[in-house]
Amino acid sequence: MSKPPPAPPSLAELRKEIDAIDEQVHRLLMARGDIIDRLIRVKQTQEVGSAFRPAREADMMRRLVQRHRGILPLDTVESIWRVIIATFTYVQAPFAVHADVSTSEPAMRDSARFHFGFTVPYVAHFSASAAVDAVAKSKGDLALVSATSSRAPWWLTLEAEGAPKIIARLPFVERADHPAALPVFVVSRVADNAMVTEVETWSVRVSGWNAEIARALSPLAEIVAVPDTAFDGAALLVSIAGAGRLDAVMRALVDAGASVRSSALVGSHATRYTVPINGVAR
Repeated sequence: MSKPPPAPPSLAELRKEIDAIDEQVHRLLMARGDIIDRLIRVKQTQEVGSAFRPAREADMMRRLVQRHRGILPLDTVESIWRVIIATFTYVQAPFAVHADVSTSEPAMRDSARFHFGFTVPYVAHFSASAAVDAVAKSKGDLALVSATSSRAPWWLTLEAEGAPKIIARLPFVERADHPAALPVFVVSRVADNAMVTEVETWSVRVSGWNAEIARALSPLAEIVAVPDTAFDGAALLVSIAGAGRLDAVMRALVDAGASVRSSALVGSHATRYTVPINGVAR
């Protein structure tokens, strides 16, 4: 005679397990805080510069996506980790997020809160140039600006030596129904060795710009273009994935009939994860 299957655990037992896990999570967060406190003291003697580490953060997010499983939505995990990273960075070196709300104030606020939480101060500006200018005058603040459109070439100010640069593109994990789906660039000052350079962002000014040239470039790079009527051209913000691809973009511009007036590297960021409908990240 076979033994009867064991009785399922009671609701009280399952809730007790959840409470124990919640306590472990809290204790681990406090332990992380203790390590950050020690890290602050080490940085005071061994490191100079911003607390932001885009390359390290991108690596952390990739490992998070790769190990994630189960019923908890990836968006929730991404937001939790982003807020943890941002809050502990704020504890190390207080900063504010300056957001350009000219495109969509609700969408920009959602992006800021999803990625940086409520502890980090949020400052709204009515243009990308104003948000970037506020960061340029700060010690370690961030600017959030649209990554897909612009009314003015705000990125020209990033060309100067010592100016802030584009350090990230959010959301890092992209999918069609992302709760903070607005594509944004993050602009700040960080140490050169902390940057991630998988995608380079270039400020390129051209003469002879038109729709046909834009179509010729679209397979090679992501482009934000602002007309420059003084030169019958445009100021371009060009995002190029992969080393050595700038030459291909320049050749395509010339072959399509444009004249390149200037080019300058204005930042870089990590390659994004795209999550298709079936939920598998790549």
